[in-house]
Amino acid sequence: MIQLVAFLGNYGREYSGTRHNTAWLFEESLPFSGRISWSNKYKSDFCAVDFSELALWFKDCGLLKPRDDGSLPIPADAPAKVYFMKPLTYMNLSGDAIGEAARFFKIPPSDVLVVHDEIELPLGTVSFKWSGGLGGHNGLRSTKAVLGTADFWRLRFGVGKPANGNVADFVLGSFSPDEKIILSQVFPQSAGLFAKLLTARDPARLIPEWGKKKLMA
Repeated sequence: MIQLVAFLGNYGREYSGTRHNTAWLFEESLPFSGRISWSNKYKSDFCAVDFSELALWFKDCGLLKPRDDGSLPIPADAPAKVYFMKPLTYMNLSGDAIGEAARFFKIPPSDVLVVHDEIELPLGTVSFKWSGGLGGHNGLRSTKAVLGTADFWRLRFGVGKPANGNVADFVLGSFSPDEKIILSQVFPQSAGLFAKLLTARDPARLIPEWGKKKLMA
C-alpha cells in the first residue's frame, strides 16, 4: 500500500500557481487539506497522519463510503501512518527530500506515490501509473536517481505542451483563467481517486480505469 505521498513543486511565491506547481494546487484543493498540519522536516513541508484518522477524513468529506455496518472499507494490513510531503528543495532536487523521508521510515519505492504535472498529457487529463519513463520531468529524474529505481507510483495531471517556445518557460508560467476553470473541475473528481489510491491494498487495480482518463475537454 502507498505510505508516502510527495506533491512536487517549486518553493517560493514567484512559483505559486504555475504549471510546475500543479501538484501543490491539487493538494490545496483537497477537501481535507485544512486538516493537514505541516511541519518543516526532511527538506519539505511534512505531515504524518494516522491511517485511521485519514480514513475518517475521507469519510467526512464524502470520499469514502462506510459499509452497511458502519465500518470503513480499509484493509486490515493498512500502514499505521501515511506521510505527506511537499519538497522544498525545488523541483530538480525533489528526490533528495523524498529519499530522506523514505530512508528514515524504511518505506520502499513501491510504496511511494509522486504527484506531478505532465506536459505529455493534455490539460483536463489525469493518469495513474506505475514506473515507466520520466518524460523529461526533472522531479521524476531526481526521484529515480535518489531511490535508485523508477519503480514508484505516479499520479499525473496533464498541463499540455506549448505550441511553440521554451518548455521551461511554459511549465514555470501561470495557468490562464480558462485553464483554471478546467482545473477547478478536474481536481474534485481526482480527490475521489486519491482517496481510493491511499485505501487500496493493491493500487494497480485502479489502472484500468485511471491509467489515462480525460475528465475535461
